Amino acid sequence: MNDDLRALIRTIPDFPKPGIQFRDITTLLLDADGLAACVERMVAATDGPVDLVAGIEARGFLFAAALAVPLRAGVLLIRKDGKLPGATIAEDYALEYGQDRITIHADACAPGARVLLVDDLIATGGTARAAVRLLRKAGATVRQAQFVVDLPELGGADRLRADDIEVSALLSFAGH
Repeated sequence: MNDDLRALIRTIPDFPKPGIQFRDITTLLLDADGLAACVERMVAATDGPVDLVAGIEARGFLFAAALAVPLRAGVLLIRKDGKLPGATIAEDYALEYGQDRITIHADACAPGARVLLVDDLIATGGTARAAVRLLRKAGATVRQAQFVVDLPELGGADRLRADDIEVSALLSFAGH
């Protein structure tokens, strides 16, 4: 399924470090028909109306904006700390060696807003899970997350499901 999209995603071995098989979606983004098909399929997988499509920095912004138009929803940017002007709310999360923080504008999400979380790829799920916590802290209703690529061996989609999120991805790739 979605073999046409799979053919548009380049694998770069040993990037950013030895043993990693980097799934490069920039080749998908360069293909107008492939990108259109990707967006159409993600829209079709969306369950019910949404008020906002939240994109995780940075590639998630591209898909969030593309999905928001046909879904007639706004776009909410989830950014790394220090990138948004004005008042923000934040969520800290663990990295392999340390901590990171993501933020949204404090007024970006009305309580009860139905939010679809979107990113290009789900790996371990750390950032996506932090994004769900952040959105819920803001009062959003987050029930679903969509990704172009899932790396199931890393367990991120399963961790999101354990957080009561319906997860879908157009493609999955073995390995990391």
